[in-house]
Amino acid sequence: MWTGAWTSAPRPWASKASLPPGQPWPHQQSARPFLSTPQRRSNSAIVLTFSLALISLALGACSAPGEVGKPAGGGNAVVTRVVDGDTVEVKIDDKKEKVRLIGIDTPETVDPNRPVGCYGKEASDFTKSLLAKNTSVTLVIDVEPRDKYGRLLAYVYRTQDNLFVNAELARLGYANVLTIPPNVAHSDEFVRFVDDARTAKLGLWATC
Repeated sequence: MWTGAWTSAPRPWASKASLPPGQPWPHQQSARPFLSTPQRRSNSAIVLTFSLALISLALGACSAPGEVGKPAGGGNAVVTRVVDGDTVEVKIDDKKEKVRLIGIDTPETVDPNRPVGCYGKEASDFTKSLLAKNTSVTLVIDVEPRDKYGRLLAYVYRTQDNLFVNAELARLGYANVLTIPPNVAHSDEFVRFVDDARTAKLGLWATC
């Protein structure tokens, strides 16, 4: 049932006979619904929520992050290639997507405008060892499903053993923490893993 107020054109004439020629009687004029600010905000929130739900369904990804090493669902993508330490390409159904691993940052290796970062090649090689071509993975999205470049933002789990790839890179010293709200579901784990790796001087923390 419509709950907003309806408005129509003002009625300056007392009777239909007093209207100027060709002027419709006010009840024949179209009325336009008026939404209050709270109603507009509520409707916008509903549209945004519905849009995010459609994105999640289209990706075949889980709608909420799981615990470390325990994704809520089976494999929903297959690795086609590793771009660098924190970026991979996958195939979802018949569509290829570039995926940026959430919450971590490995040294640069492929940006033509930046030099190869210290321990970047090692990080890239390690990710390749974890995610060989045709490896089945489970992509779990957080709040924001894509970045400004159009890449999927995901927690990546290797389906065969539920290895949490993002966490493994941080735990063994191949990546630093990169927390960008609102995708913060595992930020505490990543901070802990990186702190432990730095203390133990693992990977880049022993070299760079």
